[in-house]
Amino acid sequence: MRAAVVTEFDHPPQCLDVPEPTPGDHQEIVDVLAVGLHPRVRSQANGSHYTSAGVLPVIPGVDGVGRRADGSLVYFVLPPGATQGSMAELATVDTRSSVTLPDDADPVRVAAAMNPAMSSWLALRRRVGFTPGEHVLVLGATGSAGQLAVQVARALGARSVTAVGRGTERLAFLPDLGADVVVSLDGDPDEAAQAVGRAASEVDVVLDYLWGAPTQAAIGPVLAHRADPARRLDWIEIGSVAGPQIALPAAALRAVNVRLLGSGHGSVSSDAMVAELGELARWIVAGTFTQAVLTFDLADIEQAWAAPVPAGARVVVTPTR
Repeated sequence: MRAAVVTEFDHPPQCLDVPEPTPGDHQEIVDVLAVGLHPRVRSQANGSHYTSAGVLPVIPGVDGVGRRADGSLVYFVLPPGATQGSMAELATVDTRSSVTLPDDADPVRVAAAMNPAMSSWLALRRRVGFTPGEHVLVLGATGSAGQLAVQVARALGARSVTAVGRGTERLAFLPDLGADVVVSLDGDPDEAAQAVGRAASEVDVVLDYLWGAPTQAAIGPVLAHRADPARRLDWIEIGSVAGPQIALPAAALRAVNVRLLGSGHGSVSSDAMVAELGELARWIVAGTFTQAVLTFDLADIEQAWAAPVPAGARVVVTPTR
């Protein structure tokens, strides 16, 4: 079969012939129809993800949509650290980490949206006791996962959603996705951080896709502007596209009721993640969320890897036999 294969961590994968997989216990072989090229997949392919074992070769891909032998459609998630990923004509799927999709589901839509939507969905459903009527701030709302986080928060009943990001055109699109307040990080960093702080005075949950310098600049003003310092604020670190570290004054944690926590593989168990797949998939199949998509054939994997991606869009690879 053909597969995208990484043979060097500093080079993109190539489409190569590899042996077909062999199923084990609780596994089945599916024809792969669509696979998202998520940031998580890129970090898997370059060896930088925290679950990477540094082993080569690697077939990238952490999830996908496939067709079973009986013709039914399935969305599946592969285990963290797997080196035999989903960017191949065939994939070995654990039946305990997959959900059946409706016959009329669009494989490309599902493959594009499930992974980025899952990041905010799991954060709100599994990492905090989020309840309808709470206020949510999305830090990094102009990326693909951030745009979906705005929509997920609104769909789960957020009373208000504050969206923070960069780029005039990208920011202008966010109210159409459900954002009540939009704050720009463009311009002077200190002024932007203060604007975020003022907008977050009543926020209950922060979904942080940035970390690094923007979070370090904003977290102080956010805590300082709390209307009620005793009102708990859950700050959930989901992504770190702006940097892996921040410096945080100890006094800030004493002066305000803030809880810092992360959401990802490990902090959310595999069982908990799988338990959420079915409902999230139903929302995506129903067209609840907007997600732009660029598609590439598996044979064009190197072009897919290098393609410029519009704001909020996701690349999907479509293997064909």
